[in-house]
Amino acid sequence: MERMAVRAQTVVFDVLLAALAFTIAFFVAPTQPELGFGQAGALSFFQLAALYAAIAGIFSLVFRSELSPWRYVSIPDALVLARSALLTVGIFLLAVFVMDRAEGLPRSTLVMAPLFQMVTAMGVRIMRRALHEHALESFSPLKTISDRAQAPSLLLIGPPSLADTYLRDAARSHDRAYTPVGIIGTDRRDVGAQVRGVCIIEAVDRLDEALTDLRRWNRYPRAVLFLEEPGKLKGLTADLLGRLKSDGVRLLRLPSIVELSQHDGLTLLPMRDINIEELLAREPIELDRRAIAHLIQGRRILVTGAGGSIGAELCRQVATFGCGQLTVLDASETALFEIEREIRETFPHIVVKAVLCDVRNAQRLTTAFERERPHLVFHAAALKHVSMVERHPVEGLLTNVIGTWNVAEASKACGARQMVLISTDKAVDPTNVMGATKRLAEAVIHAQQAATNSDTRFSAVRFGNVLGSNGSVVPIFKSQIERGGPVTVTHPEMTRFFMTIPEAAQLVLHATAACHEDERRDSRLFLLEMGEPVSIMDLARQMIALSGRRDIEIEITGLRPGEKLTEALLDETETSLPAAPKVLEVISNSAVRVTPGHLEQLAEVAMTGDSEAVRTALFDLVAQVRGEKPGAAPSLRVVAGG
Repeated sequence: MERMAVRAQTVVFDVLLAALAFTIAFFVAPTQPELGFGQAGALSFFQLAALYAAIAGIFSLVFRSELSPWRYVSIPDALVLARSALLTVGIFLLAVFVMDRAEGLPRSTLVMAPLFQMVTAMGVRIMRRALHEHALESFSPLKTISDRAQAPSLLLIGPPSLADTYLRDAARSHDRAYTPVGIIGTDRRDVGAQVRGVCIIEAVDRLDEALTDLRRWNRYPRAVLFLEEPGKLKGLTADLLGRLKSDGVRLLRLPSIVELSQHDGLTLLPMRDINIEELLAREPIELDRRAIAHLIQGRRILVTGAGGSIGAELCRQVATFGCGQLTVLDASETALFEIEREIRETFPHIVVKAVLCDVRNAQRLTTAFERERPHLVFHAAALKHVSMVERHPVEGLLTNVIGTWNVAEASKACGARQMVLISTDKAVDPTNVMGATKRLAEAVIHAQQAATNSDTRFSAVRFGNVLGSNGSVVPIFKSQIERGGPVTVTHPEMTRFFMTIPEAAQLVLHATAACHEDERRDSRLFLLEMGEPVSIMDLARQMIALSGRRDIEIEITGLRPGEKLTEALLDETETSLPAAPKVLEVISNSAVRVTPGHLEQLAEVAMTGDSEAVRTALFDLVAQVRGEKPGAAPSLRVVAGG
């Protein structure tokens, strides 16, 4: 009811403004018959004004101008007002001509009335927006100077369009945390222009010169706000950012599009410190949000390994897309507690269930799955540290291979529609135990789809290293830099594929949605497009430069057992086809299909605790799967369900 009253009020104001515009146009006309009160037999001024205002009110309703809040007025609103004014005067002229052939109407009024109508209607709206955005405070110089003296200076870096958005939002929220002292644009042609009173002082490739000028003018920034991913700004180097940090300058940026959903309702989004991941940023992912929403919305989702880096990010993103229930499953009590608490606090409207369970315990896992009955299962639980799994191959086999089979069996038992395995590029031509176990986990997924008539669909998503994940090089390098070095690199020529945690989770959902939309019933293996491999040595140098320290050395330690210089995303026996933007489908001709008998045999070897025997059995089966040697039938009996 209150909303209808506000809309009616807007229409009434438009009618009154139209009447005012017509009055002004009528009385300033050079030829006014009897002070504008009409001639004998002609319509009087009051009748003409009422008719004009009534027609203006009708067009205000037709174009629904009452639906546009005045405090957010923009150019499209101005075009609607102009169209309304022109149509109003056109219909008004036609009506008056029919009534009395427009005898009492000064002709100049027909020109000036719509102009005055547009000016008055747009003027009051602009005034309302100016009040809303506190733009009129520039007329209070003493107050502005006082505020600026207290707020630390802020330098904006990015396109003028994004600077305009930030400055408008800051003014609208009356934010005085920082005072903008300048903008570093992305195009030299913009230098010298102003955006909401803040000057574009240089282009980003001349940031050094701009900082020198600001220091000379005694306006050196206390903080720098990047308006887009720093990795996309040409000319911006880790050395330069490191010098800024050495000077005590905070390096900030606004939340990425992945984080926006967590800040609904905030007028000004909170700034945060940038990190090394954003220096390696690539082009943003064009997500098919409709397909992902169709996959997730209202569904029961279960994530294994929910306390890990990828598992936790999957939980955040499925919660963002509005799942009906989220079950978080992990073997780590602390990690499970943290992710459950985070999801409950961030998404209070979502039902969250926590299950403390090891994927190696098939009976306990099946009980949990049948109780929660998920529609969609993301299997992110795994032992993934190469050196650790290399020293403990038994644990790697039981968790990564047997655990994957258990999750697949539990998914079928509870009637899940789809199960998705999170795999790794180390499964390609594996030279270490962790890679071998993940290659067999992929084979388990293929075998499950081929050997069952259930409605559960199985797929796997393979990608490279994830920046910032637990145990990755980034947190290791950070801790080494904080301790004063040295930063350890195993080989100067080592390269790896990298992507950020949010990007990896997004593409997993993207690939899963692509699989969910079609009618194919075979298992699918997807590969995320990783871009170009990154030199680990260059990454170490960037992180040292970004820290602002010059005394950190890099130490070469040599390759560890099972470690490769470079990683590949496709095996020699595999090809790929585009499946979705940034997602490829891997076409594999596996020579041997993994059966419950193979897994029974592996489990028997694992029970002996003989690490070398487990390693031999693993690589022997991987060789059969890859077609390197003929596959023999398993010697042990085949047990349904593994």
